[in-house]
Amino acid sequence: MNPVRQTLSLSHAGAMAALAAAVAKAEEIGIPQNIVIVDTSGVFLAGIRMDGAKYLSIDTATGKARFSASHNAPSGHQAFETSVTFGLATKGGTANLPGGLPIRFDGVLVGGIGVGSGTGDQDLDVARAALTAIGADQI
Repeated sequence: MNPVRQTLSLSHAGAMAALAAAVAKAEEIGIPQNIVIVDTSGVFLAGIRMDGAKYLSIDTATGKARFSASHNAPSGHQAFETSVTFGLATKGGTANLPGGLPIRFDGVLVGGIGVGSGTGDQDLDVARAALTAIGADQI
């Protein structure tokens, strides 16, 4: 038995670089966004509500990031019944809507990003720009 496990973590510098790239992409497409980055436990690392972003979407962006980090999968692909169950079980702490992606390096999960305030496709474009900027696995 090995009592210790080695893990990777997203640094604050990595989180800020991802956030900056996501903001730049949102500005490029002309859609102000809420962007949230969490670690593998769903704990907030970085985020922003851009000027003009829908204020309620900060909650869904956070939920998308937490969903993706928890499930190591993109948000928005679970069955409706499963989504409701997750939402109830987490007291609204996760959101199974398009716009959340796990953050992985060489397949190793280090966190999640959630984007909200545009369409699902726009949210995903912004999230993917963040992954590209830090050299994370593309999803």
